Parts: sequence; C-alpha cells; structure tokens
Amino acid sequence: MRTYHCFWLLFWAGQPHQSFLTPLSKRTSGFSEKEKVLVLSGNSRQDLHRSKRSWMWNQFFLLEEYTGTDYQYVGKLHSDQDKGDGSLKYILSGDGAGDLFIINENTGDIQATKRLDREEKPVYILRAQAINRRTGRPVEPESEFIIKIHDINDNEPMFTKDVYNASIPEMSDVGTFVVQVTATDADDPTYGNSAKVVYSILQGQPYFSVESETGIIKTALLNMDRENREQYQVVIQAKDMGGQMGGLSGTTTVNITLTDVNDNPPRFPQSTYQFRAPESMPLDSPVGRIKANDADVDENAEIEYSITEGDGYDMFGITTDKDTQEGIITVKKALDFESKNLYILKVEATNTHVDPRFLYLGPFKDSATVRIQVEDVDEPPMFSRPAYIMEVKEDVPLNSVIGAVTAQDPDAAKNPVKYSVDRHTDMDRVFNINSGNGSIFTSKPLDRETLLWHNITVIAAEINNPKQSSRVPVFIKVLDVNDNAPEFAMFYETFVCENAKAEQLIQTLSAVDRDDSYNGHQFSFSLAPEAASSSNFTLQDNRDNTAGIFTRKTRYNRHETSTYFLPVVISDNDYPIQSSTETVTIRVCACDHRGKMLSCNAEALIHPTGLSTGALIAILLCIIILLVTVVLFAALRRQRKKEPLIISKEDIRDNIVSYNDEGGGEEDTQAFDIGTLRNPEAIDDNKLRRDIVPETLFMPRRTATARDNTDVRDFINQRLKENDTDPTAPPYDSLATYAYEGNGSVAESLSSLESVTTDGDQDYDYLSDWGPRFKKLADMYGSMDSDKDS
Repeated sequence: MRTYHCFWLLFWAGQPHQSFLTPLSKRTSGFSEKEKVLVLSGNSRQDLHRSKRSWMWNQFFLLEEYTGTDYQYVGKLHSDQDKGDGSLKYILSGDGAGDLFIINENTGDIQATKRLDREEKPVYILRAQAINRRTGRPVEPESEFIIKIHDINDNEPMFTKDVYNASIPEMSDVGTFVVQVTATDADDPTYGNSAKVVYSILQGQPYFSVESETGIIKTALLNMDRENREQYQVVIQAKDMGGQMGGLSGTTTVNITLTDVNDNPPRFPQSTYQFRAPESMPLDSPVGRIKANDADVDENAEIEYSITEGDGYDMFGITTDKDTQEGIITVKKALDFESKNLYILKVEATNTHVDPRFLYLGPFKDSATVRIQVEDVDEPPMFSRPAYIMEVKEDVPLNSVIGAVTAQDPDAAKNPVKYSVDRHTDMDRVFNINSGNGSIFTSKPLDRETLLWHNITVIAAEINNPKQSSRVPVFIKVLDVNDNAPEFAMFYETFVCENAKAEQLIQTLSAVDRDDSYNGHQFSFSLAPEAASSSNFTLQDNRDNTAGIFTRKTRYNRHETSTYFLPVVISDNDYPIQSSTETVTIRVCACDHRGKMLSCNAEALIHPTGLSTGALIAILLCIIILLVTVVLFAALRRQRKKEPLIISKEDIRDNIVSYNDEGGGEEDTQAFDIGTLRNPEAIDDNKLRRDIVPETLFMPRRTATARDNTDVRDFINQRLKENDTDPTAPPYDSLATYAYEGNGSVAESLSSLESVTTDGDQDYDYLSDWGPRFKKLADMYGSMDSDKDS
C-alpha cells in the first residue's frame, strides 16, 4: 500500500495589519476559506497527491513600513511528516532569506526582520523545504511561494522641476496656454488612489488657472499689461488620493513673465522745445536733442523722427540715435543771424514696428514744436567771391593795378576791413595790395615764359579785431606779348662733301619761339646781308617754318677752307616783329662716290671711328678669360695649406711639439728690458726705446717712481699716461707691459723667474703618475735626475 506524504504550509494571520493571506481561488472560484493548505507535488522519485485539494495558496501580502518593535510575523510552514519530536528541520531560501526573512527551523514560523518598502522591492520569491535532521535528506519537495508588499500612501507627489519659467505676450486672450507642470507619485498606481494626482493653484489667482488632471496652466484674466506688471509667481499644488482629505501633496513655483508687444505709442513729454544756435555753427553740427517716451521695450520702442513742416524745413535735419532713441537736430545749411534769427519746426516721432492688432489704441506717433533761436556772433569778413581770376600782360609797368578784391563785415556793426597778401603764397613779393581798397598791383616785372600762373592768397581782417579774418585765393594769369625772338630748334653743325654738286641740299633748318601765338607761329628765314652775296651756300625758305641750305658751287676743298660759318636771320610775324641771327657750322669732308663721309680735317662729326663687331667680341672674350684666371688663382691661394708643425704621423698624444724658432736668450738684450717685471724702481728713465730709431731725439719726460706701498692702480695709470705722452712711440700698435704687484706683498713675487734657484730643487717623479700622455716628459726629466745622481 503506497503511503502519501503531504507538506502543509500553514499561513497564520495573527493580526490584520501585519499580513494578509490571499487564496488563489479568489481570482478563479469562490471556494470556502476554511482550509488554508498549500499542496506540494511529489519528490523526485514519486509524485505526492492530496485527495482533499480544493484550492492552492501561492502568495500573500505584507504591509510595508512596519513600525512595531518586534519582528513582523509572516506565516508558518508545517509538514504532515512532522511528529513534533524535532526530527524535521525547515529551510527557507530565495530573496532575502536569512537576512530579511528568517524561519524557525523547528516550528517553521517565518518572520520579517526589517521594515519593507514597496518602492524599493515590491515582490519577493522564496522557496521552502523540510529535511530530516539525522540523514539530511528532504522529506518534502521544495515549494516556491511569493510575498507581495502591500502599498500604503507614504510618498507625496514630486514635480519634475523645482521651479518652472514661462513667458507669454502681454494682452493675451483668456485661456492662452502658458506651461504644463508634471508631478509623479512613487506609490502603486494599481492599488487604491495613492498615486492619483490632482493639480490645484495655491497662488496666482485671478491671473492664471490650472487644469486639475493635466497640470496645464492658462491665463484667466483678459488684457494683462506688461507696463503695469511684468512678473508673476504662481504656486501649483499636486495632491494624491485624488485630492481627498488625508492625501499627501507637493508644490512647485512657476515664474511667468509677460513679454512686450507694441501696444503703447510714443509720447513727447512736452509740446514745445527751445534751442539756441550761433550763426557760426558748422554744418552737420547738433543743435539739440529731443526724445519721445515709449513704455514699450526693445524693437517695440524704436522711434523714427522727422521734420514734417516749418520755416526751417530745409535749414535743419533730424536723425535718430539708435542707442538712446533720441532725435538729434542738426544744421543742414549755414545760418545767418542778419538774414533770419528764428526758425520754427514741427517734429514727429513714429514707431517703426507697428502691431496691427493694437491700431485701435490710436495712432502710434506724436508731434512737438521746436523753436530754434539763431544767435549773433562776431563773424570774419566775407569776400564777394569764393575765388578771383585776374589777367595781366607780362610787359605791364611796375605798380600797375591788375584787379581788386572786395570783402565786408557781415555783422550789423559793419566794421572796416584791411587787406594783405599772404607772403607764404608770394615769396618773391611779385604782387602787393592796397590795404584800404583791396587793389592788387605789380611790384616786380613779370615773365610769362618763366611763370604763367601766379596763385596768391589775400587776407581780409577786421581793423578793430584782427583775429577775425578770412582768406580768398586769387589766380593771376600772365598774358603773353611778343618779346622773344625765334631761334633754332637745335644747334646745327653739318658737313659738305668735297665732291658735292651745285644746288645740293645739305641741311634742313627749323625754329621755335618761346612766345605764345594765338594763330600759330610764322617764321621767315634768310641769310645775313654780309653773307648773302659772298657765301658759298644759298638758303631757301620753305614757307612752313623750315628752310634748306644748298650748295652754290660744284666742288669744295677742305685744305683751303675746312669750316664755313653761315649766319641765318630768323624773323616772326607778330607785333612787334622779333628777329635773331643764328649760325650754322658747315665742315668740308672727304666722301665716297655715294656721298658717305670718310674723313674730315677736324674730328669726325657723325661717323665715329670704331672697331668692327668681331674685334669687339674678341676683346670681350679676352677680358672674360683674364677674369676667370684671376679668380682661379685666388681660389688656389686660399686652399693652399700650411705645413703642419707636427711631422710625425704617430698619435698626437705621444708627441712633443718642436718649434724651431728660438729666441735670443739671455744674450738678446735688444728685444726688451724685463727690468720692469722685476722691480719698477730699477727702471732707467733715461734709456731710449731700442726697438725703433726715432727721427728726432726727444728727451723722455721724467716721472716720479712708485714708492713703497703705492697702489697698483696708480702705478698702471702712471705708466699709461707716460706711454700716451711719449713722442718717440711708434705709429703702429705695440704692447706695453705693466707688470707690478706692489711692494711689501704678503705673497711676495709671483714670478716664476725667482721661484726656484736651481733645477735640482724640483722632483719630477710625479710625472710618471700622470698617465701615458706625460710618459716622454717623465722619461726626459727622470733621466736628468739620474744623471745628476750619478
């Protein structure tokens, strides 16, 4: 007979607020709740069946946020194999087993050790099993069950932002969308109304409203004006439990700003403005500023100013300062107090960006009257013209009046004016002016050929106030008169061949005239009377301001006459007629049969003696070859190396450098006197320099010798001065030695000449310890010591 073992899981609900046992039949069938048994399946080797199973228990609820002092009781595990003798052991595993949930292994009671928070973990899945304590083998199969945390309303709604910022245009209609706020509740939205949030407005009425379910904020008041109030702070509340009493709530702040629209026209604060402007004010200078006020901001407050009417419409202008939105009135034309001293203008200010929605509020412009009073100032004299142009003939006599300038004081006082010439524009003082009437006259002769135009400046100043002065340019044109005789266009020097034929053209002449001619120059050419009959040449006037020289005979002999000088008379046709005599030089030369000149008895005129092209190329090549040779020679000289001092090819470290140039030694007494090195008192001042032979014998200047304890600096300065003033010093650089360490030195002399008396006082054995480089030196001095010892 098969034995059926059943594992009973009994859930005891001790208190209603601690745990709730929910049968699965609640959702499937309506069985009774008398027997609360969880039937488990069989073990691994055989299925366990329970004949009385009518429903299954697989989950239960546990309240979150338990506040009791004892552990929270969950339920009890029990197996029908438990005889109460302690032979069975209950084991719990799964989420939080042993830490969050513990079980009494003897009784099977399950308890929660900590407060549970559904928002952290809503569901726990655990597994229960009963095992034999002695064998450790399970007596029931492992069973899985679920613990769900029952939610309570312990979380208030939280807005996604602490502070919201929004903006809407002013004058918006009622119901205009502003912004939407959102709040979330961490409680379970599927259980009760703990997470059902309702919105309401705590602060901000009657200007704004909020939809309770969506959190959308809208305008609630018509025509809210930014100029009256720009900022609004609205407080919105979100409350759970559907807004019922006892629900939790959270709040947020919404800062709402009204943005500007152009709903205000510009307005002048006063209807009339008064300004004063001196009549000397420069053009485009500002006279004054006016401003129309506009309550709007930014581009809605931009204003354009204009002059609409008035007697000064063309005298003044107005511009807008973009930074300050002011109208700047400026001068367009020169003011004159004597002509008009008061101007009345009408200025209009208009918005540049008009919103058609608010045209019903009235015209978006305003006007004001501007009165400008012109003030009289002491003005400088004014000339009748901005510039004067005068003409004068170049032969006009001195002190002749060539014209006059006129200036007068524009003020009502009509102060007298005096005139003068700015000498910076007339350095040569060619012109002068009458200071009383402004007449300009010449003070030096004029010459059109030297300077055609004279540009001078005349100054007019008030006699009572010379600082009030003005200037005007005067342009004086010098008119031409026929005072220059025509002359050759160039110096003419030509030749005639010895074998020339009669009536042969040898030269064409042309002339120029420095004078100006309105109808063009007309020159006539002729031979001078003294040469007209006896000349060997004839002259033909071509009537086009040119003339030709022709031969009169057939042959010429250069040995008889080598040069002919032909005088030519040139006349013009102006009044008075001017004429001059020019000379043409004609040389007689030998020519070939084609008339090409070969030679003349004098220096060649046209055909220069020269070399052929081939000869020039040959000379050029020779010069180039010579230059290349010189360059190569210089390069070779630079690359030539000096003979090295060390002849041996051995390692330089093992060699002793030998110099074959020896000094004179002690017998060379003409090199220099080393007495100065030993003792400055041993110097014989009467000795002359022995390295040069002076042309003139000068006795050296005797100087006082350095005494004991004399400072070294004084000694050096003394020797330096002595050498500088020595007339027998050579004209080349020389080395002057100032070797003096002073008398009575504690260290005595540092010279090596007196350091030792004999070579035997030195021990050179230490040279052997200095390495191979000093080996030969050690051998040399070591051998010397050996010789002395022997």
